[in-house]
Amino acid sequence: MNSEGLVNFNGDGSLVQGSSSSNGREAREPSTVPSRYESQKRRDWNTFGQYLKNHRPPLALSRCSGAHVLEFLRYLDQFGKTKVHNPPCPFFGHPHPPAPCPCPLKQAWGSLDALIGRLRAAYEEHGGQPESNPFGARAVRLYLREVREMQAKARGIAYEKKKRKRPPPQQQQQQLQQHHEVQQQQIGQPTPNSNGINGDPGSSNPMIPLSVHN
Repeated sequence: MNSEGLVNFNGDGSLVQGSSSSNGREAREPSTVPSRYESQKRRDWNTFGQYLKNHRPPLALSRCSGAHVLEFLRYLDQFGKTKVHNPPCPFFGHPHPPAPCPCPLKQAWGSLDALIGRLRAAYEEHGGQPESNPFGARAVRLYLREVREMQAKARGIAYEKKKRKRPPPQQQQQQLQQHHEVQQQQIGQPTPNSNGINGDPGSSNPMIPLSVHN
């Protein structure tokens, strides 16, 4: 059995030696199924590699720049499925157009942003250096920002960043109290007791100042 799970035969129709043992070995060894993210990242990387091969003239990955990444993103727009209204369109800024219009279909900003993230990771996984990563170029970041703002206006939607959830006030107070106690222990100062007086929590008398201690 070859790597694709097909049985190999000789020219006379006989089974190739070693196929059955390979079959048994593959049956014993559990196959590792890649995650959905890893599978998509591999497909995206192969698609970009094919784009470089079809480029005129053909382009080597080592010579790829942010400008070439922008060309690739614009090339993908022809396969987009998101309606992006032009300013003259009567449905510009309308989130739910009541009728069809001739405005073009493009790649959604979210799809492009996720695509660049996967390609940026794949580039470094294939030996690329982070400082020369064309998918992290400033021009690419600016382009994505422009697409986001333009599509938000054209489609009448808002792209909001996810905000970090803050703990409730009671939990915040507990965290601050714990942080204060840790600081007091680090500098060697006693923490105040329930009566608000420094010293032994079981004593009701204040500590004698060192300046008057014999």
